[in-house]
Amino acid sequence: MPRTRTTVVSLVAVGTLLGAAGAATADDPQPTPSGAPTGDGASALCKRAPKIDRRIERILDRLNGDASQRGSIARLEQRVANAKSAGHTEIETYLNGRLTFRRSLVPTLEARQKDLADVEKWCEAHDNGADK
Repeated sequence: MPRTRTTVVSLVAVGTLLGAAGAATADDPQPTPSGAPTGDGASALCKRAPKIDRRIERILDRLNGDASQRGSIARLEQRVANAKSAGHTEIETYLNGRLTFRRSLVPTLEARQKDLADVEKWCEAHDNGADK
């Protein structure tokens, strides 16, 4: 019996502590974990924008390259054509899926490039994000 009584008392104590902790956290309308960013990261984005722009430009150049350029759409189109002429339908199907995805990257990256240009203009007007 003493063991059962100790167990029950322990469970009641834990339940009481958890209930009090739940009530204490309910009072805080929006808890923020320690180390969480407090701003929108504008200054960090302004600092990285030129690097991001160069990276997007490099990727677009590669995608729009000719058939001798590794990673280009033209090279993948050539590989699809080669697989088709060789009668390798499974390879052709796989490469066509990759080609569809790679083609979809171009408009996405162009849109990001345009958005990034707007961000860079904003950064110039707002002291690289330090101006609130």
